[in-house]
Amino acid sequence: MQEQRPERPAQENGTAHLFAALGKQLKVLRETRGLGQRELATATHVSVDLISAIERNVRIPQPDFLRVADEVLDAGGVLRATIPDVQEALSRARTRHPEWYRGYAEMEAQAVELHFYANAGVPGLLQTAEHAESVFRNRRPLLDEETIEKRIADRLDRQKVLTRRPAPVISYVLEEAVLDRPIGGRKVHEAQLRRIAEVSRMRNVELQVMPTDCEEHPSLDCAFNLLVPRNHNHPLGYTESQGHPRLITDAAEARVLGERYGIMRAAALTPRKSLELIERKLEKR
Repeated sequence: MQEQRPERPAQENGTAHLFAALGKQLKVLRETRGLGQRELATATHVSVDLISAIERNVRIPQPDFLRVADEVLDAGGVLRATIPDVQEALSRARTRHPEWYRGYAEMEAQAVELHFYANAGVPGLLQTAEHAESVFRNRRPLLDEETIEKRIADRLDRQKVLTRRPAPVISYVLEEAVLDRPIGGRKVHEAQLRRIAEVSRMRNVELQVMPTDCEEHPSLDCAFNLLVPRNHNHPLGYTESQGHPRLITDAAEARVLGERYGIMRAAALTPRKSLELIERKLEKR
């Protein structure tokens, strides 16, 4: 049985109680059989992190896992009986992101490294709910209310990767102009700056600002992301421009983005100086 792909957190689409109960059932059955999480992981051919995440209601168990776990734990069909409900929930989860974005979102959720260069807007993983709402409400063509609400929820949900355990290595290079654009108005912008400062203080995050007065720049094209998914030996790239997304899997192309990113990190302010700059901008508000 292969390791499962990460799914969106279990609380989506009104299924919180179902998956919370399922996680508790799994834990009780495991402990009743006298098995530790590592022993169950070995017996079901998945990672111990996955067993822990399911029991904590952070990850949705896949149907294949439930079938095997039911047999290993001698559950008498209790876990197998939940499979139709799990399949329905997974079907709903897969429709939340636009089709073109889904592949990237899945890889982002399991990445061991995430690196972001932003030159126009605040990256999604840093956005507050109010900032995200302003972004989506002002987008053209106009989005309907249901789509706006779903996209805000999706964006906030993605941010769980920031505090995931084991923690991924995360870095940002933000153009100073990104910090100065008051999306949503004064209060929303102030809260957004505070959120960026808060994330920059996380131990697994390094955030740097590229000053506007920098005279040399290796990448004046669009923003891009670099990520290293688990079990990959080279970074992947992702770009999105005027509604045209592109996932870059070619190692040589991704290496070019990595080279540009490395030069930008060298030219940008240090993480400490970047935080000091953000704090100064907050003091002026």
